[in-house]
Amino acid sequence: MPAKPAWLKVRLPTHENFFYVSALIKRHRLHTICQSAKCPNAGECWSEKTATFLILGDICTRTCAFCAVKKGKPSALSQDEPDQVAQAVATLGLKYAVITSVTRDDLPDGGASVFASTIQAIRRLERDVRVEILVPDFLGDEQALAVALEAAPDVLNHNLEVPEALYPEIRRPGLNYRRSLAVLERSKKKGAVTKSGIIVGLGEGQADILRTFGDLGGVGCDLLTIGQYLQPTRDSAPVRKYYAPQEFEELRAAALGFGFKDVEAGPLVRSSFHAQRLYKSFLKMV
Repeated sequence: MPAKPAWLKVRLPTHENFFYVSALIKRHRLHTICQSAKCPNAGECWSEKTATFLILGDICTRTCAFCAVKKGKPSALSQDEPDQVAQAVATLGLKYAVITSVTRDDLPDGGASVFASTIQAIRRLERDVRVEILVPDFLGDEQALAVALEAAPDVLNHNLEVPEALYPEIRRPGLNYRRSLAVLERSKKKGAVTKSGIIVGLGEGQADILRTFGDLGGVGCDLLTIGQYLQPTRDSAPVRKYYAPQEFEELRAAALGFGFKDVEAGPLVRSSFHAQRLYKSFLKMV
């Protein structure tokens, strides 16, 4: 594995807001993808009093090799989770909330109804909050996706994660790639603003990346994030390459050529990094 470069180092959080957000999450018995996925931006985001909420518990039913989220048999759903998320959003004074989840293939609708309930709970308390949902593929269930979309999220985000050729590397069946593209395509056809994200550094080639941009452009995806893969655990897939900041600039420029309204690219970029800025950029483009 190549040595980790200096541009991937982050400072330990010291701002009082970081500890305020941490205490708030514990008080409401919530999970965040910031913690569960070991996001390198947690210190920065929490210091700005924002976080990405993780619903449907914190245990995933899938075993993807790139992800730090706990895997196994999930516990029962928390019935008050949507209201607790809404309370946290209101307390933080968020104007843009990002909600994601573990994948719950054990649930009949994959948790789509909980996404809808969470959006509704937030808007009951704070009508003007924009809500982005980062959803799993719901096993390709069109009705489940429709349930989430009927709650009218401002952005429907679903990540491809890596180019199609690398799906075996991350322990995903190849058919899941096309299923994920279908999630974005169906969402776009229903009028949603769509967004996706990929990570690089797992051994993909330039042609793989460009093909992925083309696939996303082909289903009308509006927004894209591109970030560096970082090996979260010893058992996870290894890093094959660390991309330099300049290479991310080049990837961003290349992606924009495929019709995206805007692209956020950089070593530490993750799906919800600067999500509000990216959405505002989209609004200026339409």
